[in-house]
Amino acid sequence: MNFLPEKIDSYVVAHSQQEPTVLKELSKETWQKVLNPRMLSGAFQGRVLSMISKLIAPKNVLEIGTYTGYSAICIAEGLAKEGMIHTIDKNEELEDLQNKYFEKSGYRSNIKQYAGNALEIIPTIEEKFDLVFIDADKSNYPNYFHLVIDQMNPGGIILSDNVLWSGKVVEELDPKDIDTKALLEYNQLLNTDSRVETVVLPIRDGLTISRVK
Repeated sequence: MNFLPEKIDSYVVAHSQQEPTVLKELSKETWQKVLNPRMLSGAFQGRVLSMISKLIAPKNVLEIGTYTGYSAICIAEGLAKEGMIHTIDKNEELEDLQNKYFEKSGYRSNIKQYAGNALEIIPTIEEKFDLVFIDADKSNYPNYFHLVIDQMNPGGIILSDNVLWSGKVVEELDPKDIDTKALLEYNQLLNTDSRVETVVLPIRDGLTISRVK
């Protein structure tokens, strides 16, 4: 969902850096072959992720929710020399497609994949992170935050996707809507936890930037 008027949104996209060819190819193949292709970060948000990564130049990155690998490649563009992305996805059937484009992107050696439950895998990764990107099951966003906050370097950045959830966060809550309830809790957590300072960007479906103090 876009929260800007269509003409303004189109202008913003047209006057922002365009995605590399390898990501256009990955996006096209995802839409052709994979269920729920709207889960892709997409060209504009991908350039935002790339820019943030380039500004930080992270050495160690954690990504929760690999999907087909689009966002991992975007973030890899800004890695420090010999930097590493640890990326987790519950769907191991996507590994072949991920690997295909990790190889084509030139970042294969900078990306380590994990398949399974992120809540179980994260504690096994013995790294301190400069950048974390959370883009997985919304009901576990608060749990992911509590897991990663103590693994962050001072000044590290936590990026959280879909925090506006198609505008549902400002609508009357359906008691059965577990995802929206979790996102409301999560957004409040980021806004009140003294260990981070947070801004919400109303781009695409909402992207939060939280800086660890």
